[in-house]
Amino acid sequence: MDDNQPAVQFEISEELMPFLPASRRRARQRIAYDGTSTIGHLVEALGVPLPEAGPITIGGTAAEPSHRPAAGDVVQVAPMPRPQPVPLEPGQHAPRFLLDVHLGTLARRLRLLGLDTAYHNDMDDPALVVQANEERRVLLTQDRGLLRRRALWLGAYVRGSRPDDQLGDVLDRFAPALRPWTRCTACNGVLVTVGKAEIEAQVQAGTLRSYDVYGRCADCGQVYWRGAHGGHLEQIVERATQAVAASGA
Repeated sequence: MDDNQPAVQFEISEELMPFLPASRRRARQRIAYDGTSTIGHLVEALGVPLPEAGPITIGGTAAEPSHRPAAGDVVQVAPMPRPQPVPLEPGQHAPRFLLDVHLGTLARRLRLLGLDTAYHNDMDDPALVVQANEERRVLLTQDRGLLRRRALWLGAYVRGSRPDDQLGDVLDRFAPALRPWTRCTACNGVLVTVGKAEIEAQVQAGTLRSYDVYGRCADCGQVYWRGAHGGHLEQIVERATQAVAASGA
């Protein structure tokens, strides 16, 4: 870029550096400026989805993404603060989530923790945005392009390739209030406690002899008990509870 060309200087926090192309992963970025683009447009041109950008300042003064900088301005872009507050409706104890097609295991783990989590393995991007907006769900995704959709009310990029790391990232970011063992991991329905007599036709005799506490999904009817996988799931719940306590401290 011509040194005499009008430009805006950006200072990008280290946490946001992975969103930049490898060739531009440096703290200071000089961008040619046409005099009309907003800060938000320039931040996304660098590669950072706006839902991932936290406080933006110019010379220490807060600036909105809709602000048009002046040539020569130095713009500082911080990451989204953690835990990130999410507007809740009356009676809502934690954020509601919607996950894209690639995060099925994460969806089941969030449901295990009692978080209202919608998931579809066949929904396209426009439909995901519509559902997120209509139901006020935070859209969780690893698709940066999806987060750049202007219509989306609130979204977040999920870091990590392993479900354990993904879950840890979501819990660290939102520190949601957990209610483990209260949702169906298959369909997200609410579990209700049932007696043995109510579910004996759905459960093998050996299981009935071994376990006394059962839950049934109010939506799909699936029956749950802490069986063979109970120990592993207990560990997930215990680690998650500790992580949320640490994030919200």
